[in-house]
This record gives sequence, structure tokens and C-alpha cells, in this order.
Amino acid sequence: MKLRILIICIVSILTLGCASKKVEATPQQIAALDEMVASKSFVITSEYALPLVTNSLSALQNSRILAPGENPGRISLINNPNELKINGDLITSKLPFFGEIQQSSGYNGSNNSIEFDGAYEDYSATKNEDNTYTIKFDAKSKSEKFDVIVTLYPNLKSQMTVKGNKRFPIRYTGYVAGIDPDTSTKPLK
Repeated sequence: MKLRILIICIVSILTLGCASKKVEATPQQIAALDEMVASKSFVITSEYALPLVTNSLSALQNSRILAPGENPGRISLINNPNELKINGDLITSKLPFFGEIQQSSGYNGSNNSIEFDGAYEDYSATKNEDNTYTIKFDAKSKSEKFDVIVTLYPNLKSQMTVKGNKRFPIRYTGYVAGIDPDTSTKPLK
């Protein structure tokens, strides 16, 4: 009987000891994120693209075109230059696109990346109870309109969903950084 109680106690302690704790953001992290969103001055650099997996993308995995460790649902963008920058009322972006395009973007459509350069529309930024921000806006490229939803976290991670009217949606995960007000082009580290 004593052995049984001892085993139950040990298992209980191990089970409780292995529980993960919730990481809270520091007040400095929350203040930095608040400042970036309020000033509309930040750059998002993505580490992974998460396209909608279709039969066509699954065929890529079978053909062994993807790099080792990647799959059709998660493609590494590390060492692949990309960014989405909001600076005041202007937006610029150069995001690689992996997925299916439903309608061609015209002649010479060899560049299928998602590129914005100009003003955005219907911008809204909402602070959530967990100190994250949900930012929504519409942006246009030369031949397509996009709905963009960005979630920014106090630990400066980001998640972004881009829905185009001529292509399947894609998500990106990465990091957000403030823009140096003196140069206005160089992200802060």
C-alpha cells in the first residue's frame, strides 16, 4: 500500500512539474508594440510562408522540388528577402507567393510575388485583451486587390494572412520591428 502511494505521489509531482507556464510580456515589450502601432511605423519580416495546401502543392512534395525539412504547408523564407513595411499612410511590400493563382495577372506575369507600393485603405488597428494587435487593411498591387490581416504579439512576433482576389490565401509568420525615424528605411534591431 505504501509503495502504491509513493508511486502516485511521484507520478503526480512529475506531471505537475512538466506543465508549461504562460509567458507574460514585459511592460517594456507592450509599450514598444503600442508605440509602433500608434505611429504606424513598422516592418514585418517573415520567416515562414504557410500556403493553402492543394493537390497541386502536394504534387511538389512528391516531385522532391522542396528543400529538405520543408513541406507544401510550411516553406522557409530564411535567407529569402521579404518585408511588409507600413510607414505612416504608405505601404510597401515584397512577399514571395507559394500557392495557386486563379487568374493570370496579364502578360509578362512571371513575377507572382505580392507587391504593394502606395497608400492602403480601410486601415484599422485593434488592441486585444492579451495585448496583441489585430491590424486590417486593403492594399492594391498593379493588377490585384488584397485583404490583409496582421496580428502583432508583444514578443514582437507576427502572423499575417494575405487574401488576393486572383489567388488562394497565404499566411506568413515572422517578426515585427520599428522603423528608425531618421532613415525611415532601416529596420531597428
